[in-house]
Amino acid sequence: MKRIITFSKYFLPAAIFSSGLIILGLIGYGVKGGFNLGVDFQAGLIQEVQFAPTAFRLTYSGRGNASISFDRNNLYIVISGAGVEGVTYPFPFTAYGTLDALVTGLASVEGLQAAAVASGTIQTPWLVYSAQGNPQLGSEPYIVHYLPPGAELIPIENVRESLASLGTVSVQVLGTPEERRFMIRMEDSELNDSGVPAEQIIKALEANSALGVGVGGVAVTRSDYVGSRFSKQLTDQAGILMVLTLLLILIYASIRFKSQYAIGAVLAIAHDALIMVTFIAWTRMEFNTTTIAAILTILGYSINDTIVIFDRIRETRRMYPEDSLVNILNRAISETLGRTVITTVTTMLAVLSLFIFTSGSMQDFALALLVGMVSGVYSTIFIACGFVNFWDIQATKRGKKKLMGVPAPSKA
Repeated sequence: MKRIITFSKYFLPAAIFSSGLIILGLIGYGVKGGFNLGVDFQAGLIQEVQFAPTAFRLTYSGRGNASISFDRNNLYIVISGAGVEGVTYPFPFTAYGTLDALVTGLASVEGLQAAAVASGTIQTPWLVYSAQGNPQLGSEPYIVHYLPPGAELIPIENVRESLASLGTVSVQVLGTPEERRFMIRMEDSELNDSGVPAEQIIKALEANSALGVGVGGVAVTRSDYVGSRFSKQLTDQAGILMVLTLLLILIYASIRFKSQYAIGAVLAIAHDALIMVTFIAWTRMEFNTTTIAAILTILGYSINDTIVIFDRIRETRRMYPEDSLVNILNRAISETLGRTVITTVTTMLAVLSLFIFTSGSMQDFALALLVGMVSGVYSTIFIACGFVNFWDIQATKRGKKKLMGVPAPSKA
């Protein structure tokens, strides 16, 4: 016979512990000045830059339009336009292994001029794609950068120092230090007050001798601007989405189970959401649309686990109709514990791989999922089932009071 664990002994301590964590989260939210909002929820400019010297410059003066694109192992030149037969010129790095070979190959395209800036012996797999400038080639040079292995690391303090004159600027390291990648964010108010364009950030970085990159030494890998109107609309939609999620789960659980089970399920997923908020507030993880996706994923994972246990509680109650609810809860949780642990650990292994082998927002997404999965299992057992047990205790007390208040029948 399967051993029955008395989880009910920990319902009250778990409720106290969870309340303490949530209060800690609210304190952290206030002390830390709210969330570390991403550009999705905070109007302003965001740029991801990589410190990489200029490899070569491209211009085009031929017929039609020319554009450049990259993937991991190839560079492409696409010629198109009115009166020109569209053609794509691929330049695989396996065939053009050095900068000299690549520049010579590019020069074979009619109207395309390639001017090497770096040493011709650098390897083409070191090339870095930049979002700076227009990929449509013309008389304005398009700059292609490169980053050799073993390049000197760039301290984040030097990056912040370079941008100090532009106002309040947030700087964050992306990836590994060897990649020399940073995310730079300026609030909309700073842009309006100082009128600083995105190009001014690059000029400030290139001008700082402490960074040692010089002109053309910064590649922009991403550049986004979010207006205040869009930012507010997205924030409102995120709040509405969370409320609707809780409401729909309440309706679903009310139809499938009794009202106390439905309320317990909603309390459990609300608990998970608040624990995620606590974690995000204290770790200063960037709060963006990826974070919202992680929270919603956890809510779905948590309610699935809760429904499984509630189904087992209902089945167990039919099998043992004379047993007390607290014993039924302990039995049902114990019987589903193995399934819960195996499912959670298996899922966490996949998410852990995502956390280890990715970086940036995807790594934050994986970390949030890991925390949320632990919280989801905990809340299902101790919050959802604990509330059902609390409801039953209160209903029993009300029933006893009602019976005690009924006058004894008079004798004839």
